[in-house]
Amino acid sequence: MLGRACTYLKANGRQCRATPMSDEPFCFWHSPETAEEAAEARRLGGLHRRKKRAVNAVFGFKGLRTVEDNQVLLETAAIETLALENSISRNRALAGYAAIGARLIEVGDHEERLRALELAQQSGAGRGEEQDAFTDDAA
Repeated sequence: MLGRACTYLKANGRQCRATPMSDEPFCFWHSPETAEEAAEARRLGGLHRRKKRAVNAVFGFKGLRTVEDNQVLLETAAIETLALENSISRNRALAGYAAIGARLIEVGDHEERLRALELAQQSGAGRGEEQDAFTDDAA
């Protein structure tokens, strides 16, 4: 059995394929009863996208996908915290940033070492040598 679909027809003549609200022929986006809410949701979505671009431009923040991305955020937070009035809370936050920063450096070092090991294994395998990073040669 196929699920129900919104009965709204788009400008290109195709039917909206969103799931309609219960006991209604339209989805949230096309229902006359939710038109104001949908308009506000669209507006807020646009603001969010603009805000994301502005934050990226001002702070260089692109996300939290890499160690470097996390370091950029941590550095920005530390700089902003340093600008605050000296207090016990500020100093605790700075100590936390230092601990997190040390951990990020450790993780970054492990990533570099792992990359170097993988490259060494690939280059050895390319010469026909059997390379196994997990085999003990002394055995």
